[in-house]
Amino acid sequence: MLTFLLALLIGATAGILSGFFGIGGGVVVVPALVLLLGLSQIQATATSLAALLLPVGILGVLNYYRVGAVNLPVAGLLALGLLVGTYFGSRIALTLPEAVLRRGFAILLILIALQLLLRR
Repeated sequence: MLTFLLALLIGATAGILSGFFGIGGGVVVVPALVLLLGLSQIQATATSLAALLLPVGILGVLNYYRVGAVNLPVAGLLALGLLVGTYFGSRIALTLPEAVLRRGFAILLILIALQLLLRR
């Protein structure tokens, strides 16, 4: 029961942060699934992708679209890139050791955080 409540809380938190900042899957959900639910890096990534497979962001997108904030051509190109990228990324990830994925992910988050902190 606790696992289900934690999963719901992780999803709600990611949804709120996604609405605020456009983040959720990789930055919030994956680390939370690893740290709070004890999933492996591969399981967390796969579970996050499964949750995001459906149009979970549609209500947020509609709010932003109503005020003219959505660039549809760019969103379409991003979606195409995501479609192709997630296919090849998942194929490669499944061949790598767990520790390599975990460390690579941590380095990515650190680099993103440093970029945001140091940017003028």
